[in-house]
Amino acid sequence: MILRLLLHLLLLFMLAPLLAGIIGKTKATFAGRTGVPFFQLYWDLGKLFKKGVVISRTTSWIFRTGPVIGLAVPLLAALFLPFGPVGAVFSFNGDLIFFVYLFALARFFTATAALDTGSSFEGMGAVREVTFSCLVEPTLFFILIVLVRLSGSLTLSGMFGPTLVASWHSAGASLIIILVCLLVVTLVENCRIPFDDPNTHLELTMIHEVMVLDHSGPDLGLILYGAAMKLLIFGAMLVRLILPFSLGNFWLDLMLFIVGLCGLAGLIGVIESIMARLQLLRIPQLLIGTSLLSFFSVILLLR
Repeated sequence: MILRLLLHLLLLFMLAPLLAGIIGKTKATFAGRTGVPFFQLYWDLGKLFKKGVVISRTTSWIFRTGPVIGLAVPLLAALFLPFGPVGAVFSFNGDLIFFVYLFALARFFTATAALDTGSSFEGMGAVREVTFSCLVEPTLFFILIVLVRLSGSLTLSGMFGPTLVASWHSAGASLIIILVCLLVVTLVENCRIPFDDPNTHLELTMIHEVMVLDHSGPDLGLILYGAAMKLLIFGAMLVRLILPFSLGNFWLDLMLFIVGLCGLAGLIGVIESIMARLQLLRIPQLLIGTSLLSFFSVILLLR
């Protein structure tokens, strides 16, 4: 168990910032630019953790709590999810519910910290963030229901276990649907194009980024690190669905998992390069459609 814990933490802390670098490099390649190095986020985090913090006098202790919770939640959630051949550190019946609402807790504190600044722009971003999360939550639960039905397990380690290989033969159509839906959930939850643009500087079009405008120094570093970890966690679920098989060797399976994560980051970079951001009014329509599509995957299993 200690070895699994160490491997989980090593993969989470060392690999998470690399995914952001791969996405940025892919987008730069599509635009015909050199772009920033793959390890740019590592250097940015190092600089932020060395800087001081500027805090508005209108804020309270809630403002400093948001970044800490934003890092602690993905750190805890990762321990309930298998990373390729590395099994989950903790597991109990119903931990999938705990897993989902851990991220809801982080979102609550991030939005509350944004409201604590008294800024109308940050309040606007918090409202949009919470609205989109409410719309995407049914999709995530339908995805988990399909996996529970196929695996017969109420734990994340069982749902993403070796039974997935047989599930692809018996219910491939449902798994393809939830794979597409989980990709949409990943893009929404991690504030990626076409739902949000993490690189925009226009306050009126921001969603997540506008909520952290007042954070600086180590607080901003915690937010960026937590966001990178969250992307890795959702990416781990996608990679497990795409590559459910085992090569029979622990280190080969681990390398396959890491390559799968890097490939997924490249795919997200391609999506962000070939698609424009959707209009805000179109996003709820798409998320409701995704919920209906994921519900259809449940119906396919009950026929």
